[in-house]
Amino acid sequence: MEKYPGKKNVAVFISGRGSNLKSLIKYSKRNSLIKIILVISNNPDAKGLKYASKSKIKNYGIKFTKNSNFENNSLKLLKKYNIDMLCLAGFMKVLSGNFIKKFSKPILNIHPSLLPKYKGLNTHERAIGNRDSFTGASVHKVTEKLDSGKVILQKKVKISKSDNVRSLKKKVLKIEHEIYPKAIDKFLTNL
Repeated sequence: MEKYPGKKNVAVFISGRGSNLKSLIKYSKRNSLIKIILVISNNPDAKGLKYASKSKIKNYGIKFTKNSNFENNSLKLLKKYNIDMLCLAGFMKVLSGNFIKKFSKPILNIHPSLLPKYKGLNTHERAIGNRDSFTGASVHKVTEKLDSGKVILQKKVKISKSDNVRSLKKKVLKIEHEIYPKAIDKFLTNL
């Protein structure tokens, strides 16, 4: 597979509609340090795959099963397309330590909380339930421990009294789209 001069070949893992994927594709087209050449989803019906097709990016839907079918097939594709870095964008599965070791290149993730607070799922419900004044988003390196890798960039948003899970999710998603590209730039320029 060809290399893009001076750019990192990037794959994106998604599970749903791909709003962070869209943000990363727009960023990659603006003279950035990356070229997104592959999108893989654990959900073959993910809307984000259609967006990848429209953007002329190779994409695959691979069912995530109990056996390591998804991970083994994904590793083959990552190798085939000469991927330098993997970005998880709304990817709702946990990659195994085995996968992370075998890929052996940087994996970044965007998480909807101010890590180390609220690792895992239901971050907005937990932030509201605990009457937090702020929440936010974090881009971090993926390690074998869930949402525990080094944080590259964070941004916070105020939780207003009128916020509910839906409105908070919208606020946080907006800053996710803003900080993910910046975090990638920061990460790659500090390599």
